[in-house]
Amino acid sequence: MSTTIIENVFISPVVGSEIPSGHIHIEGDRIVGLGPGAAPVLPGATRIDGTGCLATPGLVNTHHHLYQWASQGLAQDATLFEWLVALYQVWAAMDAEVVKGAAGAGLGYLALSGCTTSSDHHYVFPKGRGDLFAAEIEAARDLGIRFHPARGSMDRGASQGGLPPDVVVEGLDEILAATAEAVDAYHDPSFSSKLRIAVAPCSPFSVSAELMTAAASLARSKGVRLHTHLAETLDEEEHCLAQVGLRPVDYMEKLGWLGPDVWFAHAIHLSDSDIDIFAQTGTGSAHCPSSNGRLGAGIARVSRMLQRGANVGLGVDGSASSELTTLCGEMRQALLFQRAKYGPTALTARQALEMATLGGAKNLGRQEEIGSLETGKLADIALWRTDGAFASAVTDPVAVLVFGSRQPPLTRLLVGGETIVEDDELRTVAQDTLGHAGGRAHRRLMRLAEEGGFSARKEIHP
Repeated sequence: MSTTIIENVFISPVVGSEIPSGHIHIEGDRIVGLGPGAAPVLPGATRIDGTGCLATPGLVNTHHHLYQWASQGLAQDATLFEWLVALYQVWAAMDAEVVKGAAGAGLGYLALSGCTTSSDHHYVFPKGRGDLFAAEIEAARDLGIRFHPARGSMDRGASQGGLPPDVVVEGLDEILAATAEAVDAYHDPSFSSKLRIAVAPCSPFSVSAELMTAAASLARSKGVRLHTHLAETLDEEEHCLAQVGLRPVDYMEKLGWLGPDVWFAHAIHLSDSDIDIFAQTGTGSAHCPSSNGRLGAGIARVSRMLQRGANVGLGVDGSASSELTTLCGEMRQALLFQRAKYGPTALTARQALEMATLGGAKNLGRQEEIGSLETGKLADIALWRTDGAFASAVTDPVAVLVFGSRQPPLTRLLVGGETIVEDDELRTVAQDTLGHAGGRAHRRLMRLAEEGGFSARKEIHP
């Protein structure tokens, strides 16, 4: 078992008091000690000098669509529904090769922004295009971060009153069988797990009530979590009222989709009673401020949700609605959005950091293992250099991390004590190769879409 010591470092553990100058002791993949002052002398230990650095828990991304890395920059001035209608035709052409390249680039980009655990919501499965779910899992394994892919689905196409075209939807039985197979094949519930599966029908406007209830039963029978989009736009609320006569949260309650094993993406348009229901039931949400701003969807009532005791994590969302967005940057974006709307005390820097770490861990049901720096937890740690020439004018390192528009250098990123990033460079995979693979995935997807009779560049590029 390897021993690692991080010393002379400012520690922001998220839980408990901050330590202006201290050490973290790691044995294997666990934190076995941390505290102020000098580290113990341990022969043979790897020692990391944290002078001038801030140690935080690794960031946790709780909403993404990794395949969208290959479709960035399209439909730039569209609302959510307009954007979806335009891009469904592009996504219908994706194959496993596209997904592998897109997922690798997207996950690598996340790691470079301090992310040690990411979820992904993959809900488009064109027929005859290879094993798309396996492709993104392979990409995560290559990189070495913790991965929580959610097997998504859509069974309600345009012919049944849904938003997506029929070409990208699946049958109910097919979905349930494929979802069960994914859980059985990949889900690892162990403490140190790097791979867990969630069940995730896409959204109220693209799936049937039968799929929602059957998916919930399936997930709970297998002990895995539930995820979907909810209350992202007012269009969605109008759609739900027209189709089922209920607002989105009331519809979820009717379907049995509230509880501590559920987290929703976005949750922007919530009433006071909706927020209280989230708090009372332990239902979580993933706040995606950059995507919400890009699509003009609105600003989630995050400060109110936190005040009422509802859990909120952060997500970068799919890259097609949140181009080149870093998870570190979403802390700043969340803070600024809340303050712009609700005033300067609406969200603090440390609350934003907690959302990006422990809030995300709670959404994924992993708060006992990750999300804070505590003895016994997994050694998922981000080490940020906050003493740079210009940053030296700011004495609070957490302010440097959250308020700054430029991400501080990432000196080290550890996942279970293993180095994934060192000095802003990926160490487990070739960084440039990974990035260029994302570019190739984009070009391949555009070509496949054109071969299928749909020119993204002609029809939806600005």
